[in-house]
Amino acid sequence: MEKIPFSLPEIGEEEIDEVVDTLRSGWLTTGAKAARFEQEFSNTLGAIHSLAVNSATSGLHLSLCAANVSCGDEVLIPVNTFAATAEVVRYLGAHPRFVDIDFKTMNIDPAKIEEALDQDKEQKIKAIIPVHMAGLACDMEPILELGNAYDLKIIEDAAHALPTSYKGKNIGSLPSFSSVFSFYVTKPLCTGEGGMICTSSADVANQIKTLRLHGINRDVWDRYTNPSSSWKYDVIATGFKYNFPDILASIGLHQLKKIHCFMKRREEIACFYDQELRNSGLVLPQHAPLGDLHSWHLYLIRLPEHMDRDDFIERLGLRGIGTSVHFIPLHLMTHYRDSYGHLAEDFPVALKSFSRLVSLPIYSKMTNAEVEKVAKTVIELIG
Repeated sequence: MEKIPFSLPEIGEEEIDEVVDTLRSGWLTTGAKAARFEQEFSNTLGAIHSLAVNSATSGLHLSLCAANVSCGDEVLIPVNTFAATAEVVRYLGAHPRFVDIDFKTMNIDPAKIEEALDQDKEQKIKAIIPVHMAGLACDMEPILELGNAYDLKIIEDAAHALPTSYKGKNIGSLPSFSSVFSFYVTKPLCTGEGGMICTSSADVANQIKTLRLHGINRDVWDRYTNPSSSWKYDVIATGFKYNFPDILASIGLHQLKKIHCFMKRREEIACFYDQELRNSGLVLPQHAPLGDLHSWHLYLIRLPEHMDRDDFIERLGLRGIGTSVHFIPLHLMTHYRDSYGHLAEDFPVALKSFSRLVSLPIYSKMTNAEVEKVAKTVIELIG
């Protein structure tokens, strides 16, 4: 049986040639191509500063460091997200405080954020990490207003959100503390691993530049290639090994040129699924408001309540169709359940959504025949 995987990257000859050029150059680590990628990323999104790192996880960690989140603080995050959004908070000895989601958008519910802030009598909450789920922008206006009102740092988890826009502005260019993108192999822009931090603050950018490579005050590329530079450097902070090498930037430079083409193909697939599944009884994903962009990193469906989600996934697999589930709500995970005493019913919207949730294949390399097969098979199994 010919199988349709859940996801596949689309890598062209341009990316391959650029990687070969980097290999032949003798400079594989962070250098000129990483710097070029950062600049072109800023140009594409209208970001002021873009800083490449080795993963979105490290980007979130560095953003929290720059936001001065520390031991005992709390950070609001949606309960329906990947483990990385919560674990970076724990890196600093702080605590993730989960917030329920909006059922329609599957994004963090601003009303629930406000409830959590009203209950924070000791003012332990220092930041909010909204996650742009599946590539649909969160409702950022009320979140930014709450950030201003309560003096909180807003760090956008934009791992799914390239290209995504909100009220005409690209995610990455909003007035938040930072926005963090992922270039993991399944993402719309793929370098295998990697991420990018966007910020409008020169101070935040300079701090992150230092922290991402051992707390050193000068980068390796400058020390080894600038004839007027001294070999000397200083360590001015406790830093990390989070830099992004040129060999990955070589892929990213050409992926970046294609992101709108990739998005258009994903959007075509999403619209086809919408058309074919509109009368199936499924809850289909929300589109971006008119004039804005949805990256369509994921196509999330919710099954009718009478159906067994796990059985449905198994039957799709037997027919050669890969699927996933995004995500198991974090309060159900052993570590967070036991650490914070959460009950399953503490977040009823996320729990209801999860019990019916399936992610269908959606990626730019999918053929029309594969898209049609997925839709036809879903309809058959539901009927």
